[in-house]
This record gives sequence, C-alpha cells and structure tokens, in this order.
Amino acid sequence: MMKCIILAAGKGSRMNMRGVPKPLIPFLGMPLIERVILTFKNFGIGEFIVVLGYKADVVREFLSGLIEKYNIKIEFTYNNEWDRENGLSLLAGKDFVNEPFILTMTDHLFDEKIIDRFLRYVKDKKSEGILLAVDKKKENIDHIDLKDVTKVYTVDSKIIRIGKDLDQYNAFDTGLFYCTPEVFDAAEKAIKKGKTTLSDVVLEMAARDKAFVFDILEEIWFDIDTEPMFKRAEKYFLKKYNKSDRKVNLDGPVSRLINRKISLLISKYLSYKNVTPMQISIFSFLLSIVSGIIFMIKGYIPLLIAGIIAQLSSIIDGCDGEIARIKNMVSDTGGWIDSVLDRYADSFILIGLTVHSSFYVRHIVALLTGFFAVIGGFINSYTADKYDGYLKKKLKKHKKLTLRLGRDVRIFIIFLGSLFNIPFITLLLLALITNFENVRRLVSIYRIEDNKVLSTKS
Repeated sequence: MMKCIILAAGKGSRMNMRGVPKPLIPFLGMPLIERVILTFKNFGIGEFIVVLGYKADVVREFLSGLIEKYNIKIEFTYNNEWDRENGLSLLAGKDFVNEPFILTMTDHLFDEKIIDRFLRYVKDKKSEGILLAVDKKKENIDHIDLKDVTKVYTVDSKIIRIGKDLDQYNAFDTGLFYCTPEVFDAAEKAIKKGKTTLSDVVLEMAARDKAFVFDILEEIWFDIDTEPMFKRAEKYFLKKYNKSDRKVNLDGPVSRLINRKISLLISKYLSYKNVTPMQISIFSFLLSIVSGIIFMIKGYIPLLIAGIIAQLSSIIDGCDGEIARIKNMVSDTGGWIDSVLDRYADSFILIGLTVHSSFYVRHIVALLTGFFAVIGGFINSYTADKYDGYLKKKLKKHKKLTLRLGRDVRIFIIFLGSLFNIPFITLLLLALITNFENVRRLVSIYRIEDNKVLSTKS
C-alpha cells in the first residue's frame, strides 16, 4: 500500500490554537492530525511521513505515541522555513518516497467515501504525474470558504490553472493528492523560480501535461483554517459519525425525531471530555434502575419523575454509540454489552411500572400484564436483528418503510403514559403492541423465506 505524506508544518495563525499547535487542536475530542491518520488507516494505509515545522518537538512527541497505539509507521521530516508556503513542506518529504504516494494536509477532513473512492481509483488507474481531488459542486457549498479556497480551472479532467485568485474556475482544490515522485522535481524547479506554493508545483506538472483531477461528486470535505469553518465541520461530522456504518438508517421514529437531536448535543460536549462509551452505557443503565425504583412509589409525582428519567436514559443510551464512532472506539464487545444492559434496563423499568400499576388495579391483573410487556419487549429486541436485515433489503429496493417498533418507541410510550398518569393503560398497551409486533415480524420473515424456497424450487 502507498505511503501518505501529511503536511503539518504551519502555525495556523487564523485559528484559536487552544493552547496547542494546530495539528493537535482537538476536533470532536481527537487531535486533527490523529483523525486524519485514522481516516487513512481505516482504508489500509499504514505508513505516514509527517512534515513538521512549528513546535515540531511537541507534535512529534504526540505522534510517536500513535505508532504503537495504532500499529502504524510514522516517519518525520522537517521544514525549517515553516512560515513560508507549503511547496517547501512537500519537498521536505522527497527522501522518504520513491514510488507513488498520497499527499494531504493536517487540517483537511474528508468524508470517508471520498478517501475510499479516491484510493480505489488511483489503485486501478495508476495515473502519471499528479492527481488532485476536486470539488465541482456549484450549489450547497457552505463547507467551502470562498475567500480562502484554492480554485481550479480544468478542461477534460486536466488542470489548466490553479490558484486562490482565479476569476475563471470550475472546481475547488480539496487538498487531497495522488503523486508520483516526479512531483519533487517539479517542486524543485518551481522553487528555483521563486514559486513556493503547492499550487505552483501543480502548475509545473500541468505544464508537463501531467496534472489531472478526480471529482469527489456529492461528498463533503473541510479545510479547517478558520474558526467558522471549524464550527461548520464540527456540526457536519457530528451528524456524519452518528450514521453508524449502516447504509440504511434503522433508527426508530422517536430516535430520529427527538432522541438524536438531543443526544448529538450531549455527545458533542462529551467528545471533549475523558469519557468512554462504556461509562455512558453504564450511566444510562443506572438511570434505568433509578427510574424503575421510583416507579415503585405510589403517586403521580413519582410516576412523572420516573417516566422522565426513563426517557432521559433512552436519550443517553444513544450517546455511547455516538461517542464510540466519534472517538474511533467502536467494538463488537462494547455493542454486545450495551445490548445486554438495555435488556436489563427495560426489565427494571417495566417491573417498576408493573408495581405502580398494582396500586390501581388487581395485583394479578397488573402482574400478568407486566409479564407480557416484559416478554414482548424481550422478544421484540431478540427479533430485531433479523428484522433489521429485512428492512435493509426493503429500503434498498425503494419500498415503503415499515414502522420499526424498537426500544426508543417503547420507552417514549412509557414517558407519555407517565406524563398523562395512565400507568396501567401504558403497561397494557406495551404488552399488546410489542407482542403484536413480534407476531407481525415472524409472519413477514416467514413469508420472505417461504417465497425464497418457492423461487428456488421453480
């Protein structure tokens, strides 16, 4: 796999430095350069050359800790003239590569789909010279600072002109390059002419008819060079990281319309704190226990408080996965433990609601209703995996989405029942709809499997 050169020498004077060099500025709880490295590592690149300059020792010390942490190789080189243009930083990497490589910046963040498509393209095409990923969008370009972005004019995928002050342009430079070693010769010649920007190097390659572009299409990227762009990138990636790895969003309606809007705000705050997804899972679980205990107290006020706490636990329960994706801490074990804790949490809440209902109806009636509510909830969760697979296939075929009755809906029903002081009706409703939903799922999946068998036989 190719090596990746990361330009990280500049000072970043237009940013609030937050007491650290620009590469180490926390972005959703992770230093910018670490996030850049992880993004490329996720697509198979394990060797990096980082060009250092401003506060090089501080940045190098941090990056040295990532070598063992992520099992990657990082080499360091220096641009002693770091306060000048980035063409000099590129040239500083000359002695570290003798084959095609990826070039990017410490302050450029990309939607992972861009990296995926770009790396696949260069692997197949083996382009000569230099290939620049460009953004050709003409609308919805809030992610671009038009006053600062480098503009590109292209014809038939070839770069004709590039620079910040172009009057005629049809693309934007994203700061992601595929380069062959010839680019260093171009850099040396450009610098000898007194032209020291990376754009000057690209123009030198264009003069050789070896500068091409790759269109990123509808995907988004950010050059985090100013505070406003930092905030926009933060908002975008906070939502992006919380779409999980699923191609289809299987969040229930309550999660989509209510819970996620609140949990994202909480996760944004928590991302900058030393908090792990497991700690969040445990805290959400403890809230559910507290809710269940308070439900066992007679009266409307305890009922209302317990319902609010149950809904709060449901909202916070979404934060563990969000933080795991934001901080690159996703694990199968963590997801499994969270799922187990959710089942126990549901049981505590429903048992508490059953006890509360017994204050107003016959004990045996409350007990049986609570039993079916607990069983219905358990089977509802148990069948979710198979049913989610069915929904994915259905959505990919553009069929109408069937309502997904999940934990978010069940807990929200409990919250509403507590708010309107109807504990037993709430319990009865949960017992009915969860078991009805389970039967409906079984019938739906059975029909699909039965049709598969008939299709195979025919």
